Amino acid sequence: MRSLPARRTAAVALAAAASVVALAGPAFAHVTVNPGSAEQGGYTAVDFRVPNENDAAGTVKLEVNLPLDHPLASVRTQPLPGWTSTVEKAKLDKPIKVHGNDVNEAVSKITWTADAGVKVAPGQFQEFRVSLGPLPTDADSLVFKALQTYDNGDVVRWIDEAKDGQPEPAKPAPVLKLTKATSADGHGVTASATPSAAADGHGSGHGDAAKSDAASDDKASDSTARVLGVVGIVVGVIGTAVGVLGLRRRNGGSAS
Repeated sequence: MRSLPARRTAAVALAAAASVVALAGPAFAHVTVNPGSAEQGGYTAVDFRVPNENDAAGTVKLEVNLPLDHPLASVRTQPLPGWTSTVEKAKLDKPIKVHGNDVNEAVSKITWTADAGVKVAPGQFQEFRVSLGPLPTDADSLVFKALQTYDNGDVVRWIDEAKDGQPEPAKPAPVLKLTKATSADGHGVTASATPSAAADGHGSGHGDAAKSDAASDDKASDSTARVLGVVGIVVGVIGTAVGVLGLRRRNGGSAS
């Protein structure tokens, strides 16, 4: 009978460990922009990273809506084997100046559709690369609301905007943070642009590609560290439970 409290203690500990894992998992499943920041006023290339979080279906379409309150005059997609990209434009209420010229329309949405037989399978992710610019100088972030469609018809709407002082929403929209320009030439190019952008003089060369790779490596390292941290917590909790159970048994044995 004395082993009952020990069993209860172990059960509570295991339940706590399972809760830690359950809470930690979703943090890695969001649609995100990588790298997560770029310099104001410049051109950059980013990846929309899309993980598949459905165990029974594959991702076959991604729609990314670009903000028209801070329109981007130059938007180009990088070819991705097995996927077809389409770009939609919208008329601007007020033209914007880009390199001294008036721009009256801007890209409002990009849609990637998988070819027949292609999908992002369960347990996988895909990156959709885009060259953007010039980035606004009067904003500290850009929000890209995204829709992820599965081959079973399910649609996940990554459109919720995070608010200061409140928990992160369940389906947050991808956000690109904008920082003050530090480049000596004032253009603020912060990541390697696509080859077509480089041909226009907006690309930043191998040095910027290294910056982009470093940013991706830092994010990957951060994710790995968080995973290892969670594993450590789980192991610690289980170890404590096993220790308590053993102590209870020893005390029970000495009493008898």
